[in-house]
Amino acid sequence: MKQIVVVMSLVLVAGGVSAQTQPEADAWSVPRTPDGHPDLQGIWTSQTFTPFERPERFAGREFLTEEEASELTELLTAQGVNPLATATFTESSPDELRDRLGQNDPTHYDNAVWLTTRQPKGLSSRRTALIVDPPDGRIPPRVPEARERAIARREALNYGVDSYENRHFQERCLAWIHEGPPMTLAPYNDLYQIFQTPGYVVILLEMSNNAVRIIPTDGRPHLPDTIRQWPGDSRGRWEGHTLVVDTTNFTQKTAFRGTSDALHVVERFTRIDVDTIRYEFTVEDAATWVRPWSVEIPLLSAEGPLYEFTCHEGNYGIVNTLEGARALERKAAEEAARTESR
Repeated sequence: MKQIVVVMSLVLVAGGVSAQTQPEADAWSVPRTPDGHPDLQGIWTSQTFTPFERPERFAGREFLTEEEASELTELLTAQGVNPLATATFTESSPDELRDRLGQNDPTHYDNAVWLTTRQPKGLSSRRTALIVDPPDGRIPPRVPEARERAIARREALNYGVDSYENRHFQERCLAWIHEGPPMTLAPYNDLYQIFQTPGYVVILLEMSNNAVRIIPTDGRPHLPDTIRQWPGDSRGRWEGHTLVVDTTNFTQKTAFRGTSDALHVVERFTRIDVDTIRYEFTVEDAATWVRPWSVEIPLLSAEGPLYEFTCHEGNYGIVNTLEGARALERKAAEEAARTESR
């Protein structure tokens, strides 16, 4: 596994502050590209233990106290912590959290060995959830149409073994759910590299099944509504120090958290200091949720390089899964035949 150096001037330490409370107007000024736009270029990581939705334990609380953040950071960055551990904000005591952060499955390879980065994964802010709107830090309720659509999708896929077409898109190397837009947290290999040229911003995700994301910023209109794409159709514009990216033209197959093809995503990239980009997105789909909702994820400066991710070339899982299912079917048929012959 690669080793990553993450320069985290805003990663929490005892008595530290978060990206949300750090003044943005210090002596530092936003760097510019030769064509005058804010310079977002570099390698960044989104790694954080902050949960996507606010746990019940912190209901009504947008931020951790400095003492809570310091204690959590010490626990999360300790040696032997499983970077894929979940529910880090739900345990009521440090001892319960230590148990949760360990390698729970002794038959599995040790995530703490092959996924821990040189700068251990911790908290990228003092927020109790990445969702910042609604104020409760939770995804809004789905509309009845979306619930019916979700049932139909589950019945169509259901992780069946009749065909590769019954398997999940990630397993088939078609799309990772974190790729976006909107971009969400990758389980590992969570580096992004941003390039800029006149009229374009390019985002390369380390772990991605889709093509490199090329965002025009030259004012061109969106594609015709009849053209639909897995990652939608992105168009960027500059508003002060912020890159605003508007994405439409999704396909039904994209299904970000169950969305329809009416999904509309607005992303905002703001360089707030030398080591941090504030990445925000708002998703809207009246055919899925009762209201739009928004997320904020700090992107922290990191050391590369990015490693090439090639899913199809080593994707033996589908073949093995289907072969195993056929073997079980043959075994069941043989046992049924022996039972009938008795």
